[in-house]
Amino acid sequence: MLLLPSLTTIAPAAFLADDTMVACYELGGGWMHIGPVKVGRRAFLGNSGMAGPGRTVPRNGLVAVLSSTPRKAKRGSSWLGNPPARLRRKQTDADDSRTFHPPVRLKIARSLWELLRIVAGFTTAWIALLVLAMLNLLWLQLGLGAAIALSGVVMLAAGAVAAGVTTVVKWTLVGRIDASEHPLWSSFIWRNEVSDSFVEMVARPWFAEKASGTPALAVWLRTLGASVGKGVWCETYWLPEADLVRLGAGSTVNRGCVVQTHLFHDRIMQLDAVVLADGATLGPNGVILPAASIDAGATVGPGSLVMRGERVPTGSLWSGNPITPWHQPPWTR
Repeated sequence: MLLLPSLTTIAPAAFLADDTMVACYELGGGWMHIGPVKVGRRAFLGNSGMAGPGRTVPRNGLVAVLSSTPRKAKRGSSWLGNPPARLRRKQTDADDSRTFHPPVRLKIARSLWELLRIVAGFTTAWIALLVLAMLNLLWLQLGLGAAIALSGVVMLAAGAVAAGVTTVVKWTLVGRIDASEHPLWSSFIWRNEVSDSFVEMVARPWFAEKASGTPALAVWLRTLGASVGKGVWCETYWLPEADLVRLGAGSTVNRGCVVQTHLFHDRIMQLDAVVLADGATLGPNGVILPAASIDAGATVGPGSLVMRGERVPTGSLWSGNPITPWHQPPWTR
């Protein structure tokens, strides 16, 4: 989350997803614009959602993935896109004790699971210490030149260990993930978050970032449960629930993309599959939501959002937030 704390008010029971931008300054026409922002009670600001200076996410309101907050919004309204457009949304019925008002026993249980996140930090530190110890041993036994020459092999081994540990943690804590729904205050959510902390703190720095776009990343994603066909070009490790992702042969997932297999509206995690068929392309910094698919040979342009349940037809071109038909200039065809 990016925000200016002194200008931000977050009401009780609000939900801010990953990579949100709240009360960040805006630049334009030689001016810097700053202003207060409020995220109202039980409001939801989705992944990479934006609440600019002077904006308010209304009470019980929703600003969707990769969307901006409108200047004025009524209580309970939902918004999508940039610029934002009104979005129809069906409220999800759920047990309040599992969403907004958990009993003490659930708070204690969650606290214990949250403590386990520190293990991911310890693990990445242990790997760093092992790397230093191995390089020091090579230096003492074989000399500085040999240690430098073999340092690449040591780092590759460290990456393999980090990836392997993360895979073991995923299957141990979470197991196979199917299309389903889970309230915020439930064991599955907490176990999944601990597993994700290993992805971000262990696998990402030691392996996933460096392996971007390589066959090694595809192999690792398969160990997490993803279906990855031959010749896939994948420049992102952001496949939150890999079991629900299918990347067909020759498909392309560009840098900065998020293959989003869950939504968290109304504090209910709703999981569903995402499919890129053979030869499909998701452009740089694109996002595709659960139950959506890009058919064979179809292309979604950069910075675009494929909505939940949408299907991009075979061989077609789409772009935008949300996507609309993409009419390429004649000279690019």
